Amino acid sequence: MIRQWSAKAGRALREHPAPVTYGLIGACCVIFLIGPASGMNAGYGTGDELLAAQRAYFRRWGVVPAELIGADPRAALTPLTALFIHGSWLHLLGNMLFLYVFGAMAEERMGHIEFALFYTGCGCLALLGYAVANADSSQTLVGASGAISAVLGAFLYLFPRARVTSLFPFLFFLPLRFPAWVTLPFWVALQWVAAGQATRGPGVAYLAHVVGFGLGFAYAWVRYMRPTRVTSPASAPEGENPP
Repeated sequence: MIRQWSAKAGRALREHPAPVTYGLIGACCVIFLIGPASGMNAGYGTGDELLAAQRAYFRRWGVVPAELIGADPRAALTPLTALFIHGSWLHLLGNMLFLYVFGAMAEERMGHIEFALFYTGCGCLALLGYAVANADSSQTLVGASGAISAVLGAFLYLFPRARVTSLFPFLFFLPLRFPAWVTLPFWVALQWVAAGQATRGPGVAYLAHVVGFGLGFAYAWVRYMRPTRVTSPASAPEGENPP
């Protein structure tokens, strides 16, 4: 799991505010706290009553692939609303950690408005891609994982040499520092393998992670790819022939 980032990234975070990233984190936390999944809102009851409220809540605001692909009008906006709904404390904290670590630098590079549109657009498309691949499923999908995976993909293209501290189970969870171009492709490869093994219907939306990561990387590649510089004859250095 990626826990921290490089000192350079930390300085950038302090020097350049990221209101969209912080706003997204704040919105997700507030929505979670007032919803039934947190267990902190007494209005939803306890025990079986709370569990029933949670199921109804997730179905109302989350993506149900069979309903979305079936063109149910009530499901049209769920790819957007699902980005702000989380199923548990662990789900929320894990997603917000990744967004905090990688979102600020991506927002600084893209700009606030573009980053907001990028985050929501890629997040919705990632959920839609998952729904298309599981069109017959009636299980509910919630969470910002697809959008945050898109942020990771863009981060990989924009800051491939930024070093992050990672914990790998097969290395006994030793904290090791690797550049993003090592850590993030390894992460998405694990998601791809997990998505390929999910043959009994949806659980964790690994496919949404893969789709989101690919969308984010592709967007950053197309949007920020440096054009090839061509030297015109008039500007060629003296004594050199233009190509």
